[in-house]
Amino acid sequence: MAATTVAVPPLSSDRPTGQGQRKGPKGELRWGSPGVYVVAVLLILVMLAPVAYVIIGGFRTNAQITTDPSGWPDPWQVGNYVDVLTGNVFWRQVINSAIAAGATTIGVVVLGLMASFAIARYNFLGRGALYSLFAAGLMFPMTVAITPLYILVRTLGLMNDLSGVILPQIGFALPTTIIILVPFLRAIPSELQEAAEIDGCSRLGFFWRMVLPLSMPGVITVGILAFIGSWNSYLLPLFILNDADSFTLPLGVQAFSSEYSVDTAKVLAFTSLAMLPALVFFSLFERRIVGGLTGAVKG
Repeated sequence: MAATTVAVPPLSSDRPTGQGQRKGPKGELRWGSPGVYVVAVLLILVMLAPVAYVIIGGFRTNAQITTDPSGWPDPWQVGNYVDVLTGNVFWRQVINSAIAAGATTIGVVVLGLMASFAIARYNFLGRGALYSLFAAGLMFPMTVAITPLYILVRTLGLMNDLSGVILPQIGFALPTTIIILVPFLRAIPSELQEAAEIDGCSRLGFFWRMVLPLSMPGVITVGILAFIGSWNSYLLPLFILNDADSFTLPLGVQAFSSEYSVDTAKVLAFTSLAMLPALVFFSLFERRIVGGLTGAVKG
């Protein structure tokens, strides 16, 4: 009687890999083409070179910049940064930017979450048209509406007031917020809501106890985008804010560079300090932004 042979299944490391995966003899991922890494490094250097030039330029004197514009500080000077940090102008503008960005973020998250919840979880007449209206808002940037927006803010008496900057920023950030949040809320199973209703949970309770925790990646993403967008906003404050005491940080950089145009080193120091919070904030939460956008696409 012939012996029966049984094929032994291959180990996980011996299984054939897909065409899209490139693994070495032990299963580890191989390095890609060296040319790809060279191009990536060159692109990174091109993008970081202006930032590095501004930061290093703040440690130089005007004479050093005039004599050798692309040289290293010799010796390094910290007086420019000390003068900016010990002055009242920089910190007043930081506070104004923080108030505008914080209020904008809260308004965008609260209003966007409520509108997205209604569009994603309830059937009502005109739901598709409402969602399409918000989607169309992505094609209507603030630069197009700056003139009528200026007239509206002036009519409401909000000139030289941070409220005149905060309210329009909330309105123009809502389309992006709703487009990101609706897929998150729509992906929540209906069975959870039915089970919550059977247990006696109200719609508001279901929103706070189930919807909000499950959609937290999207909420964090839209909050970060709203904060960074408000912090870096320049055009709207330029039209609305005319009083130096109400300037935000991007507008303050322009005013400072005009006032101290002959002191290039101090202008570079002020500029580098002004852009540092946004760079740090974005670097810390970059994974949150990518994860939230990925979840929105999957939803």
